[in-house]
Amino acid sequence: MTLKNAFKTTAAVSTVALLGSLSGIAQADTWRYAHEEYEGDVQDVYAYKFKEYVEENSEHNVQVYRFGELGESDDIMEQTQAGILQFVNQSPGFTGSLIPEAQIFFIPYLMPTDFDTVVQFFRESDAINEDFVELYADQGLELLKMYPEGEMVVTADEPVTTPSGFNGKKIRVMTNPLLSSTYEAFGATPTPLPWGEVYGALQTNMIQGQENPIFWIESGGLYEVSPNLIFTKHGWFTTAMMANQDFFEDLSADEQEMVRMASEYAFNETIEHIDGLAEESLDKILEASDDVTVTRLSDSQIEAFKKRAPMVEETFIDMTGNSGQALLDQFKADLDAVQ
Repeated sequence: MTLKNAFKTTAAVSTVALLGSLSGIAQADTWRYAHEEYEGDVQDVYAYKFKEYVEENSEHNVQVYRFGELGESDDIMEQTQAGILQFVNQSPGFTGSLIPEAQIFFIPYLMPTDFDTVVQFFRESDAINEDFVELYADQGLELLKMYPEGEMVVTADEPVTTPSGFNGKKIRVMTNPLLSSTYEAFGATPTPLPWGEVYGALQTNMIQGQENPIFWIESGGLYEVSPNLIFTKHGWFTTAMMANQDFFEDLSADEQEMVRMASEYAFNETIEHIDGLAEESLDKILEASDDVTVTRLSDSQIEAFKKRAPMVEETFIDMTGNSGQALLDQFKADLDAVQ
């Protein structure tokens, strides 16, 4: 461990210890909420819209913590399950080890990439709004809202248009077995890394690519060290906002309803925010760097990747069994209803 990482770990542990010591004496009207992104990013917009609604419609205050302030994604989930945090935003990419069925979002070409269709799906899907609620409840979490953040874009050390173009390339993935299966199917070597190590790994060629929504590629400066953007249309980045279940169940019925309304308000405001965000972020990237290339796969090129998707679907069923099959069937039915 480097001195910098040791300092970061010590600081995170100290912060958690401090929050833990305060949890018994903190004012009852202060709720703590952590997410995985930076100031102004999509999860930050959602968190502050949630905070806005809560504080305007109740006596409560919401304290928001951004990426790194309380550790990485695994850390804030542990703190939420322990009751140190009341609310957390975590993507299924990290929740997959806790809730294997959440990995369904990483089956390539299952989700559409058309904005209006994606939004309608998240609003109306029984899989999203009913089935996942039960799955999260089994882990002591009250799922309040799942929402999309943006189309996934791959960056690499050179433009790629075919699965063979990924051969020999190490592509960073979240610590998620199914996402690893996706990039194996695409021909790459999946390499799990925490977010804090990605920029440096790209810079030193330890990895040759990664995937993220375009706003995150711009916000995190990934295009500086991985300048070839590849639009594969294989899916959308999804995240979930949830509460510690014991905390939520101890709220009054009126407060529970207020929290649900706050999560819905934040959802609507966030959807408005992401409409057009990808185009704005791409414009910023192209303005900032002359080294960036943009590759948008044609229908025939996409088809070559799509042909490899069924093997990932099979892996998902192997991982999740009957519950995964039932969820996948409902997912497809919900998608058919909105397409």
